[in-house]
Amino acid sequence: MTEEEKTIEPTMEEENNENAVLSEEYSNEIEKIKAELGDQKDKYLRLVAEFDNFKKRNTKERFDLIRNASQEMIQELLTIVDDFERAQKISIEQNNENIFPEGMNLVYQKLISLLKSKGLEAMDSNYKDFDPMFHEAITEFPSPSEELRGKVIDTVEKGYLLNEKIIRYAKVVVAK
Repeated sequence: MTEEEKTIEPTMEEENNENAVLSEEYSNEIEKIKAELGDQKDKYLRLVAEFDNFKKRNTKERFDLIRNASQEMIQELLTIVDDFERAQKISIEQNNENIFPEGMNLVYQKLISLLKSKGLEAMDSNYKDFDPMFHEAITEFPSPSEELRGKVIDTVEKGYLLNEKIIRYAKVVVAK
């Protein structure tokens, strides 16, 4: 082997070693880049899902706001409905049509049908189990019978739902 060949051979070995080291460095770099790319893809997918959830939640909230926008006005009209119902009850009890004439009855019926068309629904509470989610107990009376214990025996003021959401709790008398 000539001198020249000896100097060339170690150079090729050195070159192969350098290539191996570079190859290993590149593969490590590629693995790092792949891991970072995976993390970025995951972040992107989560961000897209979060934005989609935000749009759905925003749409639902907007729909609920529009659906229940009239709630405050309807709550104020309920006091008028209460007055109509009291006058109607007194008229029936005293058998006197002058208290609640037919014209007032027509206005009352129109008002009730208008409110129902807007999603208002009266709660029926009498002789049902007392439920604090729907009822507000004004007072308690001793139960006339065992089967009425814990039930609503009288409704002082009706409760109302607007589009299945409670806008006024029923004020009731409960048998204990």
